Amino acid sequence: MSDLVLYRKYRPKSFADVAGQEHVVKTLTNALSMGRVAHAYLFTGPRGVGKTTIARILAKAVNCETRANEGLSPSKGTKSLKDDYEPCNKCDACNEMNEGRSLDLIEIDAASNRGIDEMRELRDGIKFSPARLKYKVFIIDEVHQLTKEAFNALLKTLEEPPAHAIFILATTEIHKVPETIISRCQKFNFHKLTLDKIINRMADIAKAEGVKIEKPALELIAISAGGAMRDAESLLGQIMAMSAENDKEITLEEVQTLLGATDASAVIEMVNYLTANDAKGAIEFVNKIADDGFDLEQFAKSLVNYLRKMMILKVDAGLASLVAPELTEENKKTILEQGQKIPFENISKLIRQFIRAENEVASAVLPQLPIELVVIEAMGEGK
Repeated sequence: MSDLVLYRKYRPKSFADVAGQEHVVKTLTNALSMGRVAHAYLFTGPRGVGKTTIARILAKAVNCETRANEGLSPSKGTKSLKDDYEPCNKCDACNEMNEGRSLDLIEIDAASNRGIDEMRELRDGIKFSPARLKYKVFIIDEVHQLTKEAFNALLKTLEEPPAHAIFILATTEIHKVPETIISRCQKFNFHKLTLDKIINRMADIAKAEGVKIEKPALELIAISAGGAMRDAESLLGQIMAMSAENDKEITLEEVQTLLGATDASAVIEMVNYLTANDAKGAIEFVNKIADDGFDLEQFAKSLVNYLRKMMILKVDAGLASLVAPELTEENKKTILEQGQKIPFENISKLIRQFIRAENEVASAVLPQLPIELVVIEAMGEGK
């Protein structure tokens, strides 16, 4: 276990361990408690937010021998609601799935098994009863990458599934999945995780690993992860590996250096230059962070995110809980004060310009040039 990467080592093994996706967990656990398990599910949402993790927990829950043997049912009143749906993670069925050796849990990566032949094999294999469990569970990841012919073969299976089979399809691109497939599944939309959930989860992992890390450093990792827990855990593992002295607290400055990322204060300073029409200060600042080795593509992305919050809070400060639940009152006050200095139309133009700059930074001969051009264009419009 100690050699596993963090996102595998600390992958949730029960519904209670899942960070975020409360709406998905609540619906699935209610169905399990009432014994109303569907034959096909479709999990859709960004990468790294828990789709495959929850699929595996669901596969354990429907096959958990402790739940089956004790006949857990709300009507019997012998167990709490929590016990009605959670896999025990102790029985042979749960252990086999946790260790990846269950013959009745079949995981298929559609990116590399996308043809009709693979789906025909699946369709033929599904006819056979489970090797020893109650259900044979098929998890098809990145299902949108299946070919048209493979989708047709899968559709036939979903239309007439045997009672012992459960399908869990996962995708990051729901628009590429045929409506005929979607209509035969229970669809669940997974969301990006909020910063506070990612920070709390990483703090728990760091504590379990015996690593000290500053909260601002955790915040920067969470921001860099873009709402994906798996990305955050991977970044944390990278930082822990690169920090030679585990007895020393990992600082914000170290994380900035390792990730090539700037913190919120850099974005606020840049916006201050823009609101003050200080082209000289803005250009000098961009070149300074470029010379310091920071990732300007990530910086442009952070500016877009910050300006979006400013635009929406300018519409109504009460929308803070919707667009930026991680903001402190001080952060919100700063954004509102800056927003008063920029008209709506200028904020929207800046967002579009920085989106363009973000896409151009990677291919530019001088990475700072696309951002410098935004500065010049913004100052020209402000005159």
